[in-house]
Amino acid sequence: MPIEFTKYHGLGNDFILIDNRHSSEPVVTPEQAVVLCDRHFGIGADGVIFALPGQDGTDYTMRIFNSDGSEPEMCGNGIRCLAKFIADLEGSEAKTLYQIHTGAGVISPELRSDGQVKVDMGVPRLLAAEIPTTLAPSDAKVIDVPIAVADKSWSVTCVSMGNPHCITFVEDVSAIDLETVGPQFEHHQGFPQRINTEFIQVIQSDYVKMRVWERGAGVTLACGTGACAAVVAGVLTGKCDRTTAVELPGGVLQIEWSEVSQRIYMTGPAQRVFTGLISH
Repeated sequence: MPIEFTKYHGLGNDFILIDNRHSSEPVVTPEQAVVLCDRHFGIGADGVIFALPGQDGTDYTMRIFNSDGSEPEMCGNGIRCLAKFIADLEGSEAKTLYQIHTGAGVISPELRSDGQVKVDMGVPRLLAAEIPTTLAPSDAKVIDVPIAVADKSWSVTCVSMGNPHCITFVEDVSAIDLETVGPQFEHHQGFPQRINTEFIQVIQSDYVKMRVWERGAGVTLACGTGACAAVVAGVLTGKCDRTTAVELPGGVLQIEWSEVSQRIYMTGPAQRVFTGLISH
């Protein structure tokens, strides 16, 4: 039976969205997702996202399979795309604020009148056990800790946004060989569940440039949770303001880390590209 899908992207981080409200289990397997995400033999995407029935009083449940078939806890750009997808599914009945159950907890995206989506990403987790990483004692924060990768010493700060991130500040992000360095960070023995790695160049305290190697997807044009983690790392190391614009290859995200609530807010676009049918 054919499966209808819609392609969306958030700053070039692109996803196949599937209406899965009729079942609590994804209608596509991780192996099938790998084929669908292939940019030559499939639709082409960084991942497949499923809109499933809500749990524990939430409106919907989000699950995602990366382009390598792995399943991350959550995806920042992906949840903005999911919010737009849900609003399109609901049509005239659509709300502007949703409660989405994810592997990283309940996330709340809000569709704004200017077309942007603002997402309450929750409170960042900073202890080594929460990342998880073995770069520091389990009850300690990982801030400016040295790590050896690709025959070089890097100073890294680690943050969990429900998924794990390793942030390092560099002089020039364009000079980083992501295809070589990224996999070595991802599979470093210090990260038992692998890691997303963000390379950050500070232009000024409220504006940074970022490139990312995503766990399970490789080089992507944007990473929402990574941008949030980067600003947290920037504040912890005294390099960034609590409200900072993050420029990614696909565009700019606005990130705010509230000093009062300690919650992170991410604002950015999500755009529909096309719809189609998957035939088996």
